Amino acid sequence: MALLDGKVIVVTGAKGNLGATMISTALNEGAKVIGLDYAQLDFQAENFEGFSGIDLTNTEATAALFTQIASKYGRIDGLANIAGGFCWETLADGDASSWDKMFRINVLTASNACRAALPALIKSAGKIVNIGAAGASKAGAGFGPYAASKAGVAKLTESLAEECKSQNVCVNAVLPSVIDTPLNRSDMPDADFSSWVSPRQLSEVLCFLLSAKADPITGALLPVTGRV
Repeated sequence: MALLDGKVIVVTGAKGNLGATMISTALNEGAKVIGLDYAQLDFQAENFEGFSGIDLTNTEATAALFTQIASKYGRIDGLANIAGGFCWETLADGDASSWDKMFRINVLTASNACRAALPALIKSAGKIVNIGAAGASKAGAGFGPYAASKAGVAKLTESLAEECKSQNVCVNAVLPSVIDTPLNRSDMPDADFSSWVSPRQLSEVLCFLLSAKADPITGALLPVTGRV
């Protein structure tokens, strides 16, 4: 039996490299997948439905969409919060607005999606997996806004896991280092790409954490760093 047979899984940030790979991986594991993104989605597959133009920083719109999804499919079994972004800038030379931007697209999108999905996830004893960052534990130069926001995702994960223990909803996060994407290769052409984690490898970890095999795991911040 596939890991996610018959499960209804919502994936945010569906347009991105990791989001698209996660959709393919979850479909291969037997899930019905709903992809959400602000950008236009062109992914097409059996057992997939995409919603474009979704602003997850809008609390009310996000709640309404998850209500719609739960009503249409009858359940939500898992949420993979992949929506987010990155910026690199030093505090001295950067813009104060970057801190607000990173908070909104990394923390607020995750918290809004979690809140909106919770009623359905409580009914299904479902699972949430957030995307944190290894750099949130030890931030490098220029990582201030990004690392601070991803530290927020980590604490959101831990806090929500404690809140949901009695409701049998598992909440975990993965902490990747550098993901092997075309953009990262372009930005770091001299790096050893073989040491990075591929989107496929990371999505397989996400699928495991959304599956019944991960029932005993909640509140975990799992490093997925390859050989970095």
